[in-house]
Amino acid sequence: MKQTTEFQKYIQRYVELIPSENWLESMRISGEKTLELFRGLSEEKSNFAYAEGKWTLKELLQHLIDAERIFAYRALTFARKDRTELPGWDEEEYAKNYFSNERSLQSLTDEFDAVRKSSILLFAHLNPEQLSQTGIANGNEISVETIGKLIVGHHLHHLNVIRERYL
Repeated sequence: MKQTTEFQKYIQRYVELIPSENWLESMRISGEKTLELFRGLSEEKSNFAYAEGKWTLKELLQHLIDAERIFAYRALTFARKDRTELPGWDEEEYAKNYFSNERSLQSLTDEFDAVRKSSILLFAHLNPEQLSQTGIANGNEISVETIGKLIVGHHLHHLNVIRERYL
């Protein structure tokens, strides 16, 4: 029996958060819920961090935007059968360079909306062969479909964190 790798365990913890088999619909719904949540916040509340050294809500939204862009790029690369191995990314290093708290909440929600719509269009128009393509990112093999599910699960994880620790 093949042993589950740490990377597979990491992915699985996110994929298990998806509430239905239709992960693309879950992507759409989670995007709508995110926009509703963030559009309901004041500028003051959006600059809140629940503890010293933790991201503000604006920084967390920027993290979701950046992660989704990176994951979507990986999916596009692999769906097009580009065999280039893609690097990992350091979310903490990205966070140091966000400057999200200097932006308006409206600008961040608009950016998130555009990125999410783009991701939905990308994945909605991939055929089964493209969804099954794999590639190497951060030293790990992953399929295009799994990347789509990772976008959804990672996003749902952070929505849970927001509900538990910020609101």
